[in-house]
Amino acid sequence: MNKKINGAVRSFLNCLIPVLLAFLAGAVVIVAIGENPLEAYGVLLKKSFFTSVGFQNTLHYAGPMILTGLAIAITFKANIYNMGVEGSLLIGAFFAGIVGANLTGLPSVPTKLICFAVAVVCGVAFAMIAALLKVKFRADEMVVTMMMNYALAKVLEYLATTVFRDSGNGYVCTPVVSDQAMFVRIFGKSRLTAFFFVVLLFLIIMWIVMKRSRLGYEVTAMGKNFEFAEAVGMNVGRKIIIIMAISGALAGIAGAGWMMEDQYRYTLTFSGSPGLGWDGMLIALMGGHDPLGILIAAIFYAGLKTGADSINMYTNVPKEIVSLIQGLIVLFLAVKFIGERVHLAKSGKKRKEA
Repeated sequence: MNKKINGAVRSFLNCLIPVLLAFLAGAVVIVAIGENPLEAYGVLLKKSFFTSVGFQNTLHYAGPMILTGLAIAITFKANIYNMGVEGSLLIGAFFAGIVGANLTGLPSVPTKLICFAVAVVCGVAFAMIAALLKVKFRADEMVVTMMMNYALAKVLEYLATTVFRDSGNGYVCTPVVSDQAMFVRIFGKSRLTAFFFVVLLFLIIMWIVMKRSRLGYEVTAMGKNFEFAEAVGMNVGRKIIIIMAISGALAGIAGAGWMMEDQYRYTLTFSGSPGLGWDGMLIALMGGHDPLGILIAAIFYAGLKTGADSINMYTNVPKEIVSLIQGLIVLFLAVKFIGERVHLAKSGKKRKEA
């Protein structure tokens, strides 16, 4: 087994083991409250993956998380710790929703494209603040983006409460987007819309960018040794701006898509808890910052969310057990159970010598 395959197996196991340990710890809790963990997990998996409507709903919820996972992956892989994906998602969703609510005279496709374009511009603009501060003043992008998230949330709360509030509703929200801006459900009972296939298109594009393009190799080089990449002549500052722009654009598209396929208006709980951007961070870690890994991780993670209500409905196990499992996955992902020095298999040449 060569080094490349050995590394791929190691990465896969380092993602699989935390998931198994989280489910095992969850099983201990379920037993402690007097319930059957096999029954609870059976309901969770069956309702999320093994029924037609359940699996379609899982894909529906996975869509924006695939994009936020990609937005995190391309920056983290370059050793740029962009924590502002949630902010780019929110600002993109907010203004895409405002534009979508006011565009009523155009056909469906141009309306959606304009909303996506607005979301991209807003998401990129938000990401550029941290990118320029890092390039020009060596500011720590992690601190900057985290603080900006909270500031932006308050600004959007103010705008949704005052300037753009839908006065016809009893709670804080913006006006509903027009019918032309909405993604309609493909199959009657499930929530799946055409936006998921838009997400798959961007997934393919990002796979090409990260695996087959010059930028992808430069991202890998920056991630391995930032200083060396700069020393050999790479314009690292320019690459940081490009990478952050791509991240902001993906997050903005995720927010606009979630607005037009599910929420239809901006509310103070638009992105859920902890937020689609933060979910993307876990998904990127589970997927090893690889596009195909992110696809699998997002579908799995969305399945947990889809199955949470089913556990609550069909068993006596509270749905909070899913939140516990999600938190434990994050905790265990921080541990590298199989390190670089562990050789999973010997090469064929060495076997013959033995």
